[in-house]
Amino acid sequence: MPASTSKSLRVAVLADSDTRWKWGSLTANRISPAGSDIRLDGFLLRGRATPTARQLEEVGVRADSLREVTALEFLRELGKEDDVYDVVVLALVGGAVQAVLHGLSRAWEGRAKRPLVVTGYVGVVYEKLADGLLLRHGADLVLANSRQDADRFRAVYEGVGADAGSVTEVALPFLGGAAYAEHDPSAQPGRPYTVVFAAQPSVPESRKDRTYLLDRLIGHARLHPDREVLLKLRSKPGEHTTHIEELPYQKLVQKADPPANFRLVYGHMGEVLDRTDLLVTISSTAALESLHRRIPTVVLSDLGVREALGNHHFVGSGCLASWDQLDAGHRPVSDPEWVARQGVAADGSYETAFDAARLRITELLAADELPPLAPYYTPVTAPGYLPGILARHHLGPDGSPLPGAPAADREPSPVRQFVRRAARGAYRHGVQRVAPVIRRMGEL
Repeated sequence: MPASTSKSLRVAVLADSDTRWKWGSLTANRISPAGSDIRLDGFLLRGRATPTARQLEEVGVRADSLREVTALEFLRELGKEDDVYDVVVLALVGGAVQAVLHGLSRAWEGRAKRPLVVTGYVGVVYEKLADGLLLRHGADLVLANSRQDADRFRAVYEGVGADAGSVTEVALPFLGGAAYAEHDPSAQPGRPYTVVFAAQPSVPESRKDRTYLLDRLIGHARLHPDREVLLKLRSKPGEHTTHIEELPYQKLVQKADPPANFRLVYGHMGEVLDRTDLLVTISSTAALESLHRRIPTVVLSDLGVREALGNHHFVGSGCLASWDQLDAGHRPVSDPEWVARQGVAADGSYETAFDAARLRITELLAADELPPLAPYYTPVTAPGYLPGILARHHLGPDGSPLPGAPAADREPSPVRQFVRRAARGAYRHGVQRVAPVIRRMGEL
């Protein structure tokens, strides 16, 4: 049997939620040089949004190993002298990325050879552009999911005098699936026209707005009994995602009386899109997945086109419409020029979208020596901001563990692990059950 010619590539992905694990793990596979035999080790940053086993299963990405860690435990693992990782993907919120970058910089001091560090964003960037970008500065590659984002990222870095060479244009790593074709009754007998509403955990926030959207969705199902109307949910009650969901639609629908053609669904978004004829959302990244497949896609304007909702990002897309228009039979047509700038790659160029990142990683892996990680924020450039960010992860201003930091130099004991699980469960209960009650009482 011939020997394998593939090169082994060991990748570590640190993620803090189900969505970021999906982005990080898929990105690791997309950007790996051609012919690489990847070993993927997953690390889940312990916190309120640590994904459950069901959420991890739904993502569909298999890791060779997977475990929960604190930031200090991760830094201790990566700082070992016999570390063999080639690439580290940080799929985290901006502040955590910055803390880990400083921690890794400290842990790798004096090393000529170190792993490459890659970071980026889960989806489109429509808020906190400068803040989030500067917190990610210092990684070897900062991935931009579209041409538009790449241009904006470079402008921010150059505007503050930071090196913009790390910005690398790619595309959203979870796009794929067959392109949409009009429903053909003869080819798929019995399959009804299917409308899917992609819900979001925190948009909109208020009970009034979420109830309004649910009522309109149910009303659409009643108005069109020949259609199947699906409410695609991100998580089950008690599970957290990247954003906190205090008013799950599962609870709101209990007070409604939906018709038989209305259903709640979970599962992989790609599998749901396989049977979707019309995708409706406020501003979910699912809209970009849908546009990639050329499925008719609507971004709702009922609650306004506002930065707080994120639907302002879709201005110029041709997708903005209201439930009144949908009830009347409106079918949106997306603007091809707008779509082309969003990393959606509906023109068939998706397979080459990651070539620049693969080439850059290949070059860096072949280098005899890599420069130290150099984030823009330092105790000199941001003395009133950076120490607080690092302290949240028990790191001092120089990136080293603070005195007395938990688990800085040892594995957590079984008792500590049990206490952590209990505390996280109590926190989730407080966020979903207790906090909303307190807020309602305050409004009386």
